[in-house]
Amino acid sequence: MSKRVALVLGSGGARGYAHIGVIEELEARGYEIGCVAGCSMGAVVGGIYAAGKLQEYREWTESLDYLDVLRLLDVSFRLGAIRGEKVFGKIHEIVGEIDIEDLAIPYTAVATDLSNQQEIWFQEGCLHKAMRASAAIPSLFTPVIQGSRMLVDGGLLNPLPIVPVVSSHCDLIVAVNLNSLNQKQYQLPVIERPAAIKGKIDQLMGSLSTRLPFLRRETDEEEEGEALVAVDNPWIEPSQPKKPAEPESAPKSASDSQVIGNVGPASLLELINQSFETMQTSLAQYKIAGYPPDILINVPKRACRFFEFHKAPELIMLGRQIASDTLDKYEHDHL
Repeated sequence: MSKRVALVLGSGGARGYAHIGVIEELEARGYEIGCVAGCSMGAVVGGIYAAGKLQEYREWTESLDYLDVLRLLDVSFRLGAIRGEKVFGKIHEIVGEIDIEDLAIPYTAVATDLSNQQEIWFQEGCLHKAMRASAAIPSLFTPVIQGSRMLVDGGLLNPLPIVPVVSSHCDLIVAVNLNSLNQKQYQLPVIERPAAIKGKIDQLMGSLSTRLPFLRRETDEEEEGEALVAVDNPWIEPSQPKKPAEPESAPKSASDSQVIGNVGPASLLELINQSFETMQTSLAQYKIAGYPPDILINVPKRACRFFEFHKAPELIMLGRQIASDTLDKYEHDHL
């Protein structure tokens, strides 16, 4: 007899692709997903699944490389790095125009109303608008204005929205937490792809760096004028910083290990989002403690950086692997 599952999909930027692998593993084992609640990328993947378009979305995300992701960045100078019209325009193209009440299963998207400082649940109305509001990551995507409300990412208040499914008539609540700190045994799979053309990337990065004022700029005293020494774009792999040579006898002091230039975020955007993720990690633990799900699938926070949206194949595979191991344990203990 198959089990009906109330599925909760948490927020976590690019790690949200892991939700796709979790859904595929649940369905492969015969679990029936009876309802879904999601926040941010969880709301996007959950909404697309509820609309019956997950396969099309997966195929699109798996086709994206570095350059494709960069081309989706429609730069904004107001309340966010990008407008998100290209990204969500493609999602709208995949899903079509559909209202939440017309979906095959009950669906909830969670957003945050900054104007009134409260959590908002979308359980009816336009699916596309609900997903866009729930995924309006502060500093990255511009907010959604709805009447007198300014809506941003639901992860600001509820990164793992378990409460909306507590009253559902399902056998199990399965929650996917994308901000786990204790899954050291899992590594992001390596999937070989054709290398992007470096010249084009450098050209595009140079162009982008002149438009985004929050990218870090440094001066090189050995050369004339100001030089862009590192294009700290959060969507591409970071390069190894060059360390100045020092005498072998140079002493190591405690202050040496606290130099922000060598360890912390590379740009203001990344600083804001690392702070946002730290907050989400703590909030998720409170939500889990308050409403423990029957099955908790923990995806390690260190699996990838928040912005690495070109790693869909690896993250989908990782999500399925973790889901498989977690469900094996649950089924061994309970069935």
